[in-house]
Amino acid sequence: MADALEVEVAGRGVRLTSPDRVVFPERGYTKRDVFEYYLAVGDGIMRALGNRPTTLQRFPEGIDGETFFQKRVPTRGVPAWIEKAQIAFPSGRKADELCPADLAHVAWAAQMGTIVFHPWPVRRQHVDQPDELRIDLDPQPGTDFSDAAAVAEVLKGVLDELGFIGWPKTSGGRGLHVYVRIKPQWSFVEARHAVIALAREVERRAPERATTKWWKEERGERVFIDFNQMARDRTIACAYSLRANPRATASTPLRWDEIGSVEPNDFDLRTVPQRIKELGDAHEGIDDVAHDIGVLLEWFERDAANGEGDMPYPPEYPKMEGEPMRVQPSRAKKPEA
Repeated sequence: MADALEVEVAGRGVRLTSPDRVVFPERGYTKRDVFEYYLAVGDGIMRALGNRPTTLQRFPEGIDGETFFQKRVPTRGVPAWIEKAQIAFPSGRKADELCPADLAHVAWAAQMGTIVFHPWPVRRQHVDQPDELRIDLDPQPGTDFSDAAAVAEVLKGVLDELGFIGWPKTSGGRGLHVYVRIKPQWSFVEARHAVIALAREVERRAPERATTKWWKEERGERVFIDFNQMARDRTIACAYSLRANPRATASTPLRWDEIGSVEPNDFDLRTVPQRIKELGDAHEGIDDVAHDIGVLLEWFERDAANGEGDMPYPPEYPKMEGEPMRVQPSRAKKPEA
């Protein structure tokens, strides 16, 4: 095993131990490869992580070994410069999560075996007010990335009509994510309602391709627009985060004009740094505009008045105000005749 290395990152010394440990066996990528990847995509991943409470998905022995989600920064053995932000879970419990202030924080997390970074859609200054909507386009069985791309184009049409700028990226798997930066003045409940309203409008325009049905038995061969990714404490892999799959793919920002011509496997630990060198970061301007979601909240209220109110929350959540029953339709009691 190679000796530990001391690497200067953002003016700080970060120790890299066991650099030759294989993390992605199929491709032969090592811990050092992962570490150097995150340095190579530094500007882009800091746009995604900067000052955001972040859950770390760690694989200390590589992707074939044990994995766990770390929501709390350890109390021991942590550099004094590591910054944290306190967040509250739906249960009311709190945690001090890693809050990357510079690229050294990302490098430290990579040294700790982090493969996937899961930031909250909030900044340290406003931990209860999201500053972005996250629209998750999740292909269901019988559909694939091309179907998600087709739904993304419908979504773009709705965003264009609203005057909103959407920022698409691959999930690193079969799906697509689209982010919309918003003013940090609404609650998680309101941000989730905004995504529900947006998702319903996409579903109306492409009912054969898109669905907002929470219960899997109702989705069919369509792309599910997962509105619950905007619920408190639900996070998704950020832009430029690696994914824990054999190919070492990365969740990669895209230009709208290339969505229909790429494949998720085009973007991995080796190809993404080269893409940035050649094309730059497709999300470079993501922080330039913050939108007002008032119109989407008006859509939600309109739909509620027409009988389409709130949608079920994930099963681990406390019962939420206005939420329908959390029981799949096939198990719901039928009224007596």
